[in-house]
Amino acid sequence: MHKTLSRGLTAGLIGNILFVLFAFVCFIFYKSYVPDSAGSNTLEVIAYLCLFSGFGMLIYSDVCICRTVRMRQWLKFGFTAYIVMEALMMYLELNSYKYESFYEPYSLMLAILHAVFSAAICLTFVSLDPDKKCLEVMVIITIGMILCGMLGNLMGIRVYFSILTNAVALTVLFASLKYMMKREMIEVDCHGDRARVAEYNSNTFFE
Repeated sequence: MHKTLSRGLTAGLIGNILFVLFAFVCFIFYKSYVPDSAGSNTLEVIAYLCLFSGFGMLIYSDVCICRTVRMRQWLKFGFTAYIVMEALMMYLELNSYKYESFYEPYSLMLAILHAVFSAAICLTFVSLDPDKKCLEVMVIITIGMILCGMLGNLMGIRVYFSILTNAVALTVLFASLKYMMKREMIEVDCHGDRARVAEYNSNTFFE
């Protein structure tokens, strides 16, 4: 496995795990909140460290993938757009009281659009090694998990449930990508890797 790509996948895995930890810490924070207490202040600091570190890891992962992988322009553009979208959604969620005039955290349409866009981005990961059934199966499983994020809205939960579902789903995807590449179940053409060079047409979606 290309070392830079391996670091990128590891960073993506860690980044999504940190988002899950962020949600867990926030849950404890709101359940045990005591104004101006040392415990609550500590939990708040830990939560923001997880959040910002998570985005830092995702950005590093994106840079590694974009610099290492040959072609796959839709994947590169899509993953970058996904990070921007999640950052915007997280900002609006944490500051929703400031944007009540246009941001509706319980909106079914918002949850649907978020889940569908995220699923479409996930689909581009098939281009890493087209026609490999193991990769296709994992992408389909991940998309199914992402689309389940819409169910949170039906249960009366904010759109943050969809964001958290994405983090769990992509944790599974990045872990499976590392596993499959380590066992050479899939091969990804990387810059500087002369062992295998396949022809890809960047104008198509999957190739």
